Amino acid sequence: MTETTVVRDERTQAVENSSYRLAYLVVTYGLLASVFYRRLAFGQASWDLIGLVVLGGLVAVVYQGRKGILSRQLVQISLVTAVVAAALAAIVTAVLSR
Repeated sequence: MTETTVVRDERTQAVENSSYRLAYLVVTYGLLASVFYRRLAFGQASWDLIGLVVLGGLVAVVYQGRKGILSRQLVQISLVTAVVAAALAAIVTAVLSR
């Protein structure tokens, strides 16, 4: 009888996916912290970095939508969050530009 070693199984895939999620969060919040620091320290607007954060989120939403795992409630919460974030960004921009 010969033993075969399983290289990848469901647990391996779950751990990999968790690590990708954690890495995505670190990069996303790192970019946001960099934007915040550049604004405070140098007065620079880093729209390109904010665009990367937004684009990363959109890619995930579109992929999940195409795979059919988005719920109506999640889409509604995401839209409300986006509207509130845009309003807060407009307020902060107006206050900081004075």
